[in-house]
Amino acid sequence: MNTLKICLLTCTLNFICIISYSQGARAIQGYWWNQERTSKIKIELKDGVYNGTIVYMTPETFENGAPPRDSKNPNPALRNRSIQGIQIIHNLEYNPNTRRWENGSIYDPRSGNTYSCYVWLEGDVLKIKGHLTGIRWIGRESEWYKTTP
Repeated sequence: MNTLKICLLTCTLNFICIISYSQGARAIQGYWWNQERTSKIKIELKDGVYNGTIVYMTPETFENGAPPRDSKNPNPALRNRSIQGIQIIHNLEYNPNTRRWENGSIYDPRSGNTYSCYVWLEGDVLKIKGHLTGIRWIGRESEWYKTTP
């Protein structure tokens, strides 16, 4: 009888751990305003990693009635594409030990640069740290705010 209780307790605790891990990992999924509240970014899980795409830009950011172009992109073939619709966050992986999403990259369309990044949550605020590869203390932090589609 005691063995059965221990087995049930162990299974229950394992189940709770699995559920809390998956809920924690998925917490960044959804829509976020950038720090300036000029763009909405949709973060979603695909193939085991989290990616973020600009899905909306406020009309105030438009140039000649259209979303701005990716004019600073290092690839000349991509400089004429709209910033709205591009994926700016790539390949974030959830680390349950640090409760951060790590080993990803973020593209800054204002500069045309791509940086290594990691992300963490503080309440409903998504904190993003973009940095030079291998040098985490040289970089910039940004805050994004949870929103609706």
